[in-house]
Amino acid sequence: MKYPTHTRLTKLSSKRAGRQGYVLVMALVFMAIFVMVFAGFINHMTLYARSQHIAIADKQAIALAEAGIDKAIYELNQNAGYTGEVNTALGAGTFTTTVTAVNSNTKHVTVVGYVPNSTSPRAMRTIKADVTINADVIAFQFGVQSDNGGVDLQNSASVRGNLFSNGPITGANSNIVRGDVISAGPSGLIDGIYATNTARAHTITDSDIDKDAYYQSISGTSIGGTSYLGSADVATSSLPIPDTQVEEWKTAAAAGGVHTTPCPYTISSSVTIGPKKINCDVTISGGTVTLAGPLWVSGNLTIKNSPTITIDPSLGSQSVAIVVDNESNRTTSSKLSMDNSMTVEGTGQTGSYVMFLSQNNSAQNGGNETAIEVSNSASGDMLIYAGHGRIALENNINLKEVTGYRIEVKNSAEIVYETGLGSALFSSGPGGSWAYIPGTYSIK
Repeated sequence: MKYPTHTRLTKLSSKRAGRQGYVLVMALVFMAIFVMVFAGFINHMTLYARSQHIAIADKQAIALAEAGIDKAIYELNQNAGYTGEVNTALGAGTFTTTVTAVNSNTKHVTVVGYVPNSTSPRAMRTIKADVTINADVIAFQFGVQSDNGGVDLQNSASVRGNLFSNGPITGANSNIVRGDVISAGPSGLIDGIYATNTARAHTITDSDIDKDAYYQSISGTSIGGTSYLGSADVATSSLPIPDTQVEEWKTAAAAGGVHTTPCPYTISSSVTIGPKKINCDVTISGGTVTLAGPLWVSGNLTIKNSPTITIDPSLGSQSVAIVVDNESNRTTSSKLSMDNSMTVEGTGQTGSYVMFLSQNNSAQNGGNETAIEVSNSASGDMLIYAGHGRIALENNINLKEVTGYRIEVKNSAEIVYETGLGSALFSSGPGGSWAYIPGTYSIK
């Protein structure tokens, strides 16, 4: 059957219209997909740009805060009383610093870095850190320590702590060591000593040891613990303060100024002194002498008539050295004498001591001069040191630690060791500086 011509045309038009509608629909679908993809791309780029903006602002804020930490340390080294600053402009932003004292040796620093033209939520970052004043750390491991000159304990001399010597340790007449006694090296000798703990030496004679004894030769000795015959000799040990350290203290003292007149110099009333070098003999005969830094006496130092030697409280737990050293005469000069009820005090904080140090070297060179003599009720937070000389202690004195080439203790003198001396801090005077304490740094 054949359709009329108009009927066929109508069918063809309908097919064309269907195809055109399909194409239009597909175009619309592709356009929608394109718009969605393009919108996603734009959104991604926006987010990427925003994240980059945040990251840049974050780094800028941290850099500003770090700069504030560095500047705080610089300012503290110019003026220890620095407490901070507000909205200091730097680069793209500002920083605000707050410095608060933890104690006299440590400060807490908080710095806020801010990028004011940024809308980033991380345009403000805070860094916190602790800073401290550098100091020389000296480790005194024994109540009494001597070099080759040895130690002699007489007439009720007492040591509360361990005793170590590179030379012989001898004693008589009711001496007592409430700790270990060690005489090092192949010539090590302990003779006439009463020790409440252990004893170690190549040879031990005529002694009373409450606990174990380590030796290669023994005679006339009672042992409360175990005897270790054939024990290896203990190795000798260097003294804790090398001459290079003494020179540093002298340099720090001289940096505070040099006293040349009047000379000899007498201090008879209360005074604050140090860091300072005094170019002659010095006598301290009264009042309270407050040490604000290390002192170098280029001559002899005599302390008498009940003065008090103390340390400025601003130094916190630090100790201060008084160095007696006449560089042109270390045989009959560079000597220290202390007697007549003098009192020595630190700053009042635990671990603060005054160390009296002589560079007299007569004993080390075979002479008979005494580098340091302490007698007649001298007591307090004091350390005694003569790495090349002889130390004589007697008559009811009470000290915290003694180190010397040769040490003689007699007539009820007592050394009472404190455990904090294992890491004592000493003021470096003008050479000390503020520095960041590792492990205290934090970012928020």
